[in-house]
Amino acid sequence: MRLDHCVIAVSDRERSNAFYRDVLGAEVIDGKHYRFGENQLNVHGPGLDPSPVAREPVRPGNSDLCFEWDGPIDGAVEHLGAHGVEVEVGPVARGGARGRGTSVYFRDPDGTLLEFISYA
Repeated sequence: MRLDHCVIAVSDRERSNAFYRDVLGAEVIDGKHYRFGENQLNVHGPGLDPSPVAREPVRPGNSDLCFEWDGPIDGAVEHLGAHGVEVEVGPVARGGARGRGTSVYFRDPDGTLLEFISYA
């Protein structure tokens, strides 16, 4: 079994679409989905009512997501800096889906906690 998608919420679709496209490399699908290869984030936000499926709607800024960075973590730090994104924590040793790695933590425009982890 594997994860098909998860959900985040945003308060400003255009701003978030640009961030996830430019900083994380997502393919933006219909402005409502962010695709990373075979992985996808569904995006809830203005103009979308997730009921009755979601009992408690996801709120902007309350998610925590980790993305694997290909290559040394210093490249991730440099990439974030080039996009004006502040690293809040790291680089630090962390455990991930593939074992021990090195991570940096940062936030999207709504405050959602994001992490790049490198196993390099």
